[in-house]
Amino acid sequence: MAKKEETISMIDTLAEFKELKNIDKDTMISVLEDSFRNVIAKMFGTDENYDVIINPEKGDFEIWRNRKVVADEDLTDPNKEISLTEARKIEADYQVGEELTDEVHFADFGRRAILTLRQTLTSKILELQKDNLFAKYKDKIGTIISADVYQIWKKEMLLLDDDGNELILPKTEQIPGDFYRKGETARALIQKVDNVNNNPKIILSRTDKLFLQRLFELEVPEINDGLITIRAIARIPGERAKVAVESYDDRIDPVGACVGMKGSRIHGIVRELRNENIDVINYTTNTSLLIQRALSPAKISSIRVNEEEHRAEVYLRPEEVSLAIGKGGLNIKLACMLTGFTIDVFRDIDNADEEDIYLDEFADEIDGWVIDALKNMGCYTAKNVLAIPKEELAERADLEESTVEDVYRILAAEFEEDNNE
Repeated sequence: MAKKEETISMIDTLAEFKELKNIDKDTMISVLEDSFRNVIAKMFGTDENYDVIINPEKGDFEIWRNRKVVADEDLTDPNKEISLTEARKIEADYQVGEELTDEVHFADFGRRAILTLRQTLTSKILELQKDNLFAKYKDKIGTIISADVYQIWKKEMLLLDDDGNELILPKTEQIPGDFYRKGETARALIQKVDNVNNNPKIILSRTDKLFLQRLFELEVPEINDGLITIRAIARIPGERAKVAVESYDDRIDPVGACVGMKGSRIHGIVRELRNENIDVINYTTNTSLLIQRALSPAKISSIRVNEEEHRAEVYLRPEEVSLAIGKGGLNIKLACMLTGFTIDVFRDIDNADEEDIYLDEFADEIDGWVIDALKNMGCYTAKNVLAIPKEELAERADLEESTVEDVYRILAAEFEEDNNE
């Protein structure tokens, strides 16, 4: 009766292993066979003369032992040899020197062998599960996952994926406005997977810049299709973010595509990020212009860029300074993060109490491409241009000397007329 119960116990062990997820058939057979061989080797000193056959579909197994038939008086190793007398009890025509193969019932090895096998299997199963979990999530680093909130602690939150695997969302990786209850679903980025002492730990993040990028990829098909590229992201989680985008197709407005009709696309991202304000700007390789766009909604009077030191001096009208800095300094901090430049803001005192004119007002006298060239170097007003020597202006804006002369003449004439009046 005991042996029957032990055999049933072994069948149950195989059935449990068969039901494990994420373990392929070949791996399962290999692990089971190794476990049996380990126990056999411990009992008899070797497993070389044993054949272990696993039947994963049926949930059972067979063990066959191969022994050499020897004369009764020559028997020295009962594990590898069988006496002629014993062999002929199995089959009458056996001869010395032949090989005999007979089935061995594992339950006959005793309760200790069965317990050892179960422990070995349990250990190998746990190790295999950990290896599979690590490999699975190692390949998913940088992707978004949805998981159920299982436990909430002071310093971190425990989530469970569809397979019941544990995921960790540290408090430091949560958006300040995040609030979840047990059983709710949370979306986060798989940030990293630690594997200390073969104990995988999956760390999630909702504050990572890549989380914002992945949300854009989900909401904006043009980004997912490669028609629009996100070139830079600056983010203060839960407060504000700036995203620089670029399109390689002139027919596509990258900013408009990311925002969507009446903000339809970006609203979903903003809600997911707990109403984090998101500014989307056009990327450019022109550092001066990129800095100006990054400081939006402030309008810059002039800018001086030091590429070597990665510094920029920005001059604005007094009423524009607060817009450039932003509430709590957020706007200028994000602009620095987005461009990689240290930006110093100055009040344009020289022009503060004088009337100035934006270059766009001269569109009927100066070609549009010339005005754009002047804007690209940080000159938005007439006095910005007139404050720069002609030779420097021609070089920085890449304009002909004759063109620069015409621009100076047109702009200067406007102020002369004002003075005469």
